[in-house]
Amino acid sequence: MKKTALADISLLFVAFIWGSTFVIVQKAIQFLPPHFFNGTRFLLAALLLFIFMKKKSKFSINLLGAGMFLGVFLFLGYAFQTIGLLYTTSSKAGFITGLSVMIVPLFAIWILKDKPRSIVFLSAFIGALGLYFLTVGDMMSMNIGDLLVFFCAIAFALHIIFTSKFSSKHEAIPLTIVQLTTVSLLSFISSTMFEKTSFSYDALFNRDVIIALVITSIFATAIAFLIQTKFQQFTTAARVALIFAMEPVFAALTAFIVINERLSGNGLIGCLLIFIAMIVTELPDIKEIKGIKQKHGM
Repeated sequence: MKKTALADISLLFVAFIWGSTFVIVQKAIQFLPPHFFNGTRFLLAALLLFIFMKKKSKFSINLLGAGMFLGVFLFLGYAFQTIGLLYTTSSKAGFITGLSVMIVPLFAIWILKDKPRSIVFLSAFIGALGLYFLTVGDMMSMNIGDLLVFFCAIAFALHIIFTSKFSSKHEAIPLTIVQLTTVSLLSFISSTMFEKTSFSYDALFNRDVIIALVITSIFATAIAFLIQTKFQQFTTAARVALIFAMEPVFAALTAFIVINERLSGNGLIGCLLIFIAMIVTELPDIKEIKGIKQKHGM
């Protein structure tokens, strides 16, 4: 029970870190290409964790395979999210990313063979309606950035599911290092292939870029993913996704406080519907309620 509570608090802290970094990442990628920024960020984080890794820790073939597999989904999530931030707002990106809280139970039915629950499909409908209000129904029409961030939500959902599968089988720090290194390599490769626009390496010394790299590499990457990999073994994938539902709330609050970014009325309705969908996902089905009543003789 204590481990579960500690896991919940730790994962909530991760959601706070991620949600509060949307704005600074959005500022940084105005100076550095998104893939190059991610490659640098994840490389610094991997090196930081490697320094603190125990000497007796080993990188087995199974661990390398699991870490690289998780790293691919992590790369796709951050690639879609960071590029999407070039075209959409921080608050909208935060809430669309939060759709992963519904996608996790849906994918768990298919991948982890969980029993289907009708409440999950209800929450998916509510979330889709909220997404409509947030994007198409908002003053700003739906753009490519919104779609890219939605793909990011799918990738993060898969990362959560497979982290639950692998986290209890391997040591946390080596598994996290392999994940982060994989993301870094794929990001640098993507930067070479797709980011043809020239940029000055002097941008690395830009104040906003330095702040973003320090905060994201240390807190939002090294520490955050180490916490997730370490503590997700003490809880379920669906519960982790529900805790991470707080990330868009922190993102919207940070965007409002730092850059006074506001959503329209339709946008706020969309955010509310998505947040309701996140909560509904974890409600018991009617069959489960009947079972509880019968158990207690009600």
